[in-house]
Amino acid sequence: MARTGTSSFAILLIAFLSIPLLEIYLLISVGRSIGAGATVLVVIFTAVLGAWLLRAQGICTLARVHAATQQGQLPALELIEGLILLVCAVMLLTPGFFTDTLGFIALIPAVRRRIARALMHGFMSRSEFKVDIASGQSNVIEGDYRRDDTP
Repeated sequence: MARTGTSSFAILLIAFLSIPLLEIYLLISVGRSIGAGATVLVVIFTAVLGAWLLRAQGICTLARVHAATQQGQLPALELIEGLILLVCAVMLLTPGFFTDTLGFIALIPAVRRRIARALMHGFMSRSEFKVDIASGQSNVIEGDYRRDDTP
């Protein structure tokens, strides 16, 4: 199990070092091609566009959470999509082209739902609490009890 923690740490370390370097490289490359001012304007435009799209997608996801709870279903998939949207917000507000690209890709509802299903499947495969994602059915049995041995 220590090996899994070590490999996760190594992956995170590589990501935290390589993504900013990639962003700097891309910003410099684009700046050389279209100019520094235009590059800054593109970065600001993508942040504004991303914020607008995030708002729209967030409202849709919140409506689906509300609809699922009104029907008595567990809105687990929708809540995971909400977390993905939160990560998208961070990526889109971070200046850079690589993180913006990842953020915009995850804003596509079909892609986001597929990511959420993969995360849900990975989480549920490690858990004793099982939920069928398609139907929302779980292996938990609800009921009432009564003690018969009380005087």
